[in-house]
Amino acid sequence: MRKDGARQPALHVGGIRFNQMEGGRRYMVFEVFLKGTLFFPCEPDRGLVRVQELTPEKAGQLIWVRARIHTSRAKGKQCFLVLRQQQFNVQALVAVGERASKQMVKFAANINKESIVDVEAVVKKVEQTIESCSQQDVELHIERIFVISQAEPRLPLQLEDCVRPEGEGDEVRMRTRALGPRTTTSQAIFRLQSGVCQLFRDTLTNKGFVEIQTPKIISAASEGGANVFTVSYFKTSAYLAQSPQLYKQMCICADFDKVFCVGPVFRAEDSNTHRHLTEFVGLDIELAFNYHYHEVIESITDTMVQIFKGLRDKFQTEIQTVGKQYPSEPFKFLEPTLRLEYSEGVAMLREAGVEMGDEEDLSTPNEKLLGRLVKEKYDTDFYVLDKYPLAVRPFYTMPDPNDKKYSNSYDMFMRGEEILSGAQRIHDAQLLTERAMHHNIDLEKIKSYIDSFRYGAPPHGGGGIGLERVCMLYLGLHNVRQTSMFPRDPKRLTP
Repeated sequence: MRKDGARQPALHVGGIRFNQMEGGRRYMVFEVFLKGTLFFPCEPDRGLVRVQELTPEKAGQLIWVRARIHTSRAKGKQCFLVLRQQQFNVQALVAVGERASKQMVKFAANINKESIVDVEAVVKKVEQTIESCSQQDVELHIERIFVISQAEPRLPLQLEDCVRPEGEGDEVRMRTRALGPRTTTSQAIFRLQSGVCQLFRDTLTNKGFVEIQTPKIISAASEGGANVFTVSYFKTSAYLAQSPQLYKQMCICADFDKVFCVGPVFRAEDSNTHRHLTEFVGLDIELAFNYHYHEVIESITDTMVQIFKGLRDKFQTEIQTVGKQYPSEPFKFLEPTLRLEYSEGVAMLREAGVEMGDEEDLSTPNEKLLGRLVKEKYDTDFYVLDKYPLAVRPFYTMPDPNDKKYSNSYDMFMRGEEILSGAQRIHDAQLLTERAMHHNIDLEKIKSYIDSFRYGAPPHGGGGIGLERVCMLYLGLHNVRQTSMFPRDPKRLTP
């Protein structure tokens, strides 16, 4: 009201009415709200503080924050909000007083969850720790609040349910990928996943590797077998690459010496398990060696150890955030990495009562059991199994020169599950041709690949790592779909 008793004129902006308060401040009145309206406070030079920066050191400061309404709870003349910004959140309070009216409290309480708001607030220390928020030592006392983007009132899932320890709403979260990944846990998972890629690139670049890009539409199945997606290619057919294997090797033949690539890999396996996807991100490595293929194993295991160290040292916030919803034991690894021969692994399984042949491949249950046995004996979650039977490996795998039943190949495991399959590659064109024929591969379709070894090729080896599996197993999660932004499996092709 003005001093002469007349009502203060209201200011209408963007379908929202403001009333003037003493001291030149404005507050919102929950009176008119046009759906889809965007309103930005007319102070473009003001700075926005990140939620993760809200600490007791900022107590007493008047600051601006942009965040989503995670939850709201009205109680009498006050309204408690939880404001969420990616994997961080903070409690906020709107209370009737000098800077807020009843209408403002009512307005704040009626803002739809997941709406984006700008708030001007004073940072206050709290006497009791706020266990439900990442910022546990402070809260915000709101003086002004602006709706930047209003969410619809009915959400396909409630995000506060999705961050409970039991992990409610996982399947719904898979179907609503514009909403599900907003949870603090998912935000932490995919930030850690980004860290894995960055550490992979940085480590290999520092080792002298060159990053390459390889075709994903190819003329022949790169791994052999029938687990390939066929696509129409003009007047003929082509395949989606099962791996960049053949092209990595051709680059080694072209004297690049050490190469790696990060890109999609396609597997047409009708496997509806916790760890299989039909499309995943491959972290692939290939390098020439001097005297023994174990040089390759050592280079790859050192790369993985550097990744594990980097995650441990730089991503504790993300690890702890995920651990609140999905508790697990900290990931353990040895330096240097434990390497066992396949025959040793089979012997450990037989001691545990498993019946299996010397040249039989490991089943998933036996992989997991061996992982538990290795953890009990060596106290590590990461190890290498070397010298696999030749019969269970791809055609380009180098046979063991001392025992033709076995091969110079290896798998790497995290928490008892395979995350990398690799080997010394055959670099002799004649032997490669014989092995391809043994696997019933059409030689015409891989002619350019075989020909690349006719002009001189150094001994070399490498491997392919599944990014989503690495993240799943490092964090102790139980389904690879939790670490895939847009999962693809036999039953899922959208979104």
